[in-house]
Amino acid sequence: MTQNWSLWFSRFKAQFPNLDEASMPFLKLDRMRFEAHLAETHDMTLHEAREAVDGFLYIETLARAEENKPSVEA
Repeated sequence: MTQNWSLWFSRFKAQFPNLDEASMPFLKLDRMRFEAHLAETHDMTLHEAREAVDGFLYIETLARAEENKPSVEA
């Protein structure tokens, strides 16, 4: 995730619009701080924020796997 932070941030921002880009430099390296910031900016509990990040990463992983599948031509 930290290797292509701008892409990940834009995807996170699409789902969590209250994320503040100015806060991201220190948050991108510390998941616990990121989750706390997400909870604070989106009126969530810390547990809800952790679940939201886990769910987001799971969906993104599935989407990435689908994109990388070799195409099957009929």
